[in-house]
Formats: sequence, structure tokens, C-alpha cells
Amino acid sequence: MESLATVFILQVLRISVPYLFASVGSVFSERGGVINLALEGLILAGAFGAMLGQHLTGSAWAGVAVALVLGVIVSLLHAFVTVTLRADQIVSGIAINILVMGATRFSLGLFFGSAMNSARIAGMEVSMPLFDPLLIIAVCSVAIAQFALFRTPYGLRLRAAGESAEAVETAGLSVRRLRYSGVLISGAMAALGGAFLVFQQHSFTDNMSAGRGYIALAAMIIGKWSPAGAALASLLFAATEAMSIWFPSGWLPSQLVQSLPYVITLLVLAGFVGKSAPPKEVGVPYEPK
Repeated sequence: MESLATVFILQVLRISVPYLFASVGSVFSERGGVINLALEGLILAGAFGAMLGQHLTGSAWAGVAVALVLGVIVSLLHAFVTVTLRADQIVSGIAINILVMGATRFSLGLFFGSAMNSARIAGMEVSMPLFDPLLIIAVCSVAIAQFALFRTPYGLRLRAAGESAEAVETAGLSVRRLRYSGVLISGAMAALGGAFLVFQQHSFTDNMSAGRGYIALAAMIIGKWSPAGAALASLLFAATEAMSIWFPSGWLPSQLVQSLPYVITLLVLAGFVGKSAPPKEVGVPYEPK
């Protein structure tokens, strides 16, 4: 029984990493006032970048570097459209998700002659799952993000940009720079989640993010826009996904079992969304006077 419990806990930790990276990163974006619905595309871009980087160089860390570059580029596009051009943030996020999905599918065909999957990669070679560097970084990022947002001048300024952009501008600070920084941090962290995902699966498959970006966004809301809360919610969703894998076959239709994590996400979100208070100006473009 103890070994089964250990395996289950390790599986929850492994499943939670993409959610954790994306949800904690999205706190920075939304605290600054920008809704980052592009998390799905950012995870996908990070996964493709990590796969391609390792495939071309043989180094997992080179893959992580490429994942970060793609995550920053895609999030920079989202920041430009929403902060500089002041376009609708939800529309921009959805458009970027569709763009990345199409771009990765096209690139798969270009590099591997298949629109469905890449060649196999080694991923991060570790002696034990708990020693995976990206898992360790994910855990550490929660404490670092919590401290940065609530114990540093930068965190105070970023949160102020999401509460009252006009007051921030009056204080002589740049709302645009603060919001850009929040979106870019979010993009880099979501890309790391994608890198972990592709290293675990050892190949890139079409649309392999499979809704994880949207669940991460829900985790951030349930966590009340705090890194620690988002991390706890990510563990909750990871546990439900792990339970669906362990659920005895034959009791329920397989399609219903596979949908359990998404059903639970909707139920939990419906119970929490009314109780969570978002930053006052999240989703509101700022127009300097």
C-alpha cells in the first residue's frame, strides 16, 4: 500500500508541473492587468521548442533554451496586441492559441514529414523523478513568485498596474513596461511547462497541450491570483487527472473517465469564481491621458 501511495504522489507531482508553471506564471500577467488566455498556445510553443532544440543539438538544456525563446516571442506578440494596440485580450489569446496550433502542425510536417508527431527525443535523463531539474524549478518558482509579488517593490508596482493603472502612471512609472513584464514572465513559465511535458512524453504530438492551459487559468482563478494558491489548485487538478488514470476499467465508459478532470475543473471553478476577486483593471486596456 505504501508503495502504491508513493507512486500515486509521484504521478500527481509529475502531472502537476505543466499546470503549476502555467498557472503561477499567469498570476504575473493578470496581476499586471492582462488576461493571458494564450496559455494553451504558450505551453504548445514551449513543448515544440524543447523538442526541436533537443532533436537538433542532443541537449535537453538547449531544448529548454529554445522553449524559453519561443515562449517569450509568443507572449511578446500577445503583449504587443493587448498592451500597445489595446486590442481585446480574450480575442488575442484565442487567436494566438489557434496560430500556435497551426504553426506547430506545419512545422512538424516541415521537419519530420508528419503533421501528427515528431521523432523520439531522450528528454531529461534523471535517476529519480524527484530529481528532475524542471520539477525542482517548478517547486522553487512558487516560493520565488510569492516573494516577488508580495515582498518586493516590483511586485507592488505590478499589482498596482492591475488595480489602478492611472495611479501608477501618476507616480511616474510605466504601465506599459510593467504589463509587458508580467506577460513575458507568464509566457516564459508556461513554455517551461511545455518543455517538461514533451520531455516526459519523449516526443511532440499535435495539440499535446490538450487543454492544460485552460485548466491552468482556472487554477490561477481558484488560487485567488496568488502563486501559492495557484500551485495548490494545480495539485488538485493533477490529483483528479491521476485518479482518472487509476480508476478501475470497466466500471464507467472510458470517455467519461477521461473527461473527469475537465468536469471537476468546471465544477470547482463554478464554486469559486464568484468568491474570487480579480484585480480591478484586469482585462481593461490602459489609454494614457
